[in-house]
Amino acid sequence: MLVELMVENYAVVERLRVRFHPGLNLLTGETGSGKSIVVDALGLLFGGRASADMVRSGARRARVSGIFEAPRSRALAAALEGAGIELEDGEILIEREILATGKSRAFAGSRPVTLALLREIAPHLGDIHGQHDQQRLFLAETQREILDTFGGHAAALDEVSALHAEWRGVTQELDRLATSEQERLRLADLWSFQRREIEDAAPQADEDEALEHERRVLRNVAQLEEHTNAAYSALYESAESAVTRIGQAWHSLDEASRFDDSLAALRDTLKPAEIVVEETAHELRHYLGRLEANPNRLEEVESRLAALEKLKRKYGATIAEILEFLDEVRANLAVSDSSEQRFTELERRRDELAVEFRAAAGKLTALRREAAGKLERRLVAELRSLAMERTVFRIEVEPADWSETGVDRIRYLVSPNPGEDPRPMEKVASGGELSRIALALKTCATTAPKSRSKRQLAIRTLVFDEVDSGVGGGAAETVGRRLKQIAASNQVLCVTHLPQIAGFADHHYHVAKSERGGRAVASVVELDEEARTREIGRMLSGRKLTPEAIGQAEQLIRLARQ
Repeated sequence: MLVELMVENYAVVERLRVRFHPGLNLLTGETGSGKSIVVDALGLLFGGRASADMVRSGARRARVSGIFEAPRSRALAAALEGAGIELEDGEILIEREILATGKSRAFAGSRPVTLALLREIAPHLGDIHGQHDQQRLFLAETQREILDTFGGHAAALDEVSALHAEWRGVTQELDRLATSEQERLRLADLWSFQRREIEDAAPQADEDEALEHERRVLRNVAQLEEHTNAAYSALYESAESAVTRIGQAWHSLDEASRFDDSLAALRDTLKPAEIVVEETAHELRHYLGRLEANPNRLEEVESRLAALEKLKRKYGATIAEILEFLDEVRANLAVSDSSEQRFTELERRRDELAVEFRAAAGKLTALRREAAGKLERRLVAELRSLAMERTVFRIEVEPADWSETGVDRIRYLVSPNPGEDPRPMEKVASGGELSRIALALKTCATTAPKSRSKRQLAIRTLVFDEVDSGVGGGAAETVGRRLKQIAASNQVLCVTHLPQIAGFADHHYHVAKSERGGRAVASVVELDEEARTREIGRMLSGRKLTPEAIGQAEQLIRLARQ
């Protein structure tokens, strides 16, 4: 709901601040007083186009601001959250600034935003129906929404939407898998070969280091035998061996210790050395016993090392890296196998969802066709009371591509003149006729079954500009009653020239243009009961207000309240 509208340096408005209320808010005034400027300014807040011509002469910029009481809508909350905007006490401030150069800036919640965001959130805040603001009513999506709201199709529409979303998600995943299927099969063949090659070789951790050592030994048996024999002889076997020399040294020190017992300690240190040398010689003897040339084993070792070297060139610099690569290949193959299974499962689920979607969409189509007939009859009756009694109205429900809203394309066809075939509204209806059609549609929608669907638009402020164009007499009273009926559940702003409509106002505003400092200045004033009666009297009698006109005005107000 629009709580307050502020306008500065916009057209003939110098500075304006108006508070609006729930119910039916009517704006009246002389022709050319600037009544539609309020509607145009509100259109800017809904993302309308701006131009330098809107800026008041001599001003650097024009500014339009509106405070809205935001409806509880998940879609609105998501849009605001995505832009980093928070509501304050359930209200949001929308601003547009137009520079004299023609450039404009937009703000929401005091944060700069794009016009695209304003247009996205506008349907949740308000809807303008004027002679120059009918484009949204021409949209097939808007026509579908009106029909679904009238028919109370929220539950069926939610079911169709949920099925379509799941079907589309499954289909998209299948497309991704199918696109990569050739690549997946190629990689699966490669991974299988790599796994087989590594598993057949069966490399063991640190195996190459042990084989390298064994190869060195086998290649140098003769040299090893020569050197270890020499070492064994030097330590134990020869007459001048280390064991013999240590034994001689021990005896010499033992003899000397009889004369100087301090040498006994030195003598005793030789015993461990003798033991170490003997043990070393013993190990060498065993080593020599095992050492032998084995050409066949050398060939096996060489062949094994060559096989491991081949794996290293392809899969890793070390055996540890080769084994790590093997683990990755096994994991990839597991994923590949599961992808094939996943593909089969997705195909089955897609087919199931297609059947369910067709059934749900078929039911929704049947509901729409039934509702279309009812809405045609209701709308023709409404238009008849709005001085469009010879209007023909048809709703086409035709097949369309699958979407979240079903499989139907909805088109409204109208023929306001006798003898003409019904055609799309934008091609045949005038601005005034479109305003009355919009009013009739809104009237039908407000009496439709209520829906708690999350999809239903939460439009709180409805604006009708010049809805009374081409209307008079009893039809004008009917327009007023329809506006009053809509205002029972919405905030309605309406610009009118007819006193029969003005009599139904819950809140009446007078728009006037005066001269100040040699320049025209528009003002908007909310009228009290007495001033309202005088304004309706003026609308009845013209420039000269007569007692008879005052009496007629009072009578109109009394009748409107019945």
